[in-house]
Amino acid sequence: MSNIAKAFAGGKAFIPFITCGDPDLETTAKAVRAMAAAGADLIELGVPFSDPTAEGPVIQAANVRALAAGTTTDKIFGLVRDLRKDVTIPMVFMTYANVVFSYGAEKFISNCAEIGIDGLILPDIPYEEKEEFDPICRRYGVDLISMVAPTSEDRIAMVAREAVGFLYVVSSLGVTGVRSEITTDIGAMVRLIRESTDLPCAVGFGISTPEQAKKMAGLSDGAIVGSAIVKLLAQYGREAVPYVAEYVKQMKDAVRLA
Repeated sequence: MSNIAKAFAGGKAFIPFITCGDPDLETTAKAVRAMAAAGADLIELGVPFSDPTAEGPVIQAANVRALAAGTTTDKIFGLVRDLRKDVTIPMVFMTYANVVFSYGAEKFISNCAEIGIDGLILPDIPYEEKEEFDPICRRYGVDLISMVAPTSEDRIAMVAREAVGFLYVVSSLGVTGVRSEITTDIGAMVRLIRESTDLPCAVGFGISTPEQAKKMAGLSDGAIVGSAIVKLLAQYGREAVPYVAEYVKQMKDAVRLA
């Protein structure tokens, strides 16, 4: 069983996202440990980028703050190396192709494998262009996570058949951010995925309340939340960790009931 598969082995998964270095890497480290202790099943670590095209204003602002604080890719590798001394749950990076390109794809992905990063999410790489990274990811045992969006209908089966790790189901069109309601027919998307693969699928983009998390996890294998957590870090800064931990606990409790 892959490490990512373990995140879904005990029931519905709760997957929080955090931007590394916002407000600083020390707070990121504390928040990751607190989220793991609060019941997170897998953690997405955002590697900041100056032009995060898939992100809404909340996570864009977090990228700006992290970069302004002097966060670099090498410092994030160091952070994960330290976290792996005691954090055992799966962790994946979410970043942009340019970050990987400018660092050197082979070097970036081999470093991921060495420090214990289980997967890589690149939201700006369409399925048709994944060949630039996929062979390197396979060579080093890092899962290149595929995303399917509401517009992918005729491509969902194709993407699902080749997917590894888990499938990231994008709940809404547009960028990341909190939404008052999610109107996409997630159930129909998940049914299409299930026809092509047994791989777990988790729903992200727009989930912020325990009720939404429970509903989305009920339709899939888990819920992914980013902007709502990043908002807490923006609001409380270095004092945010207990608030983040409490939020993750509430969301995990809701997902368990799905």
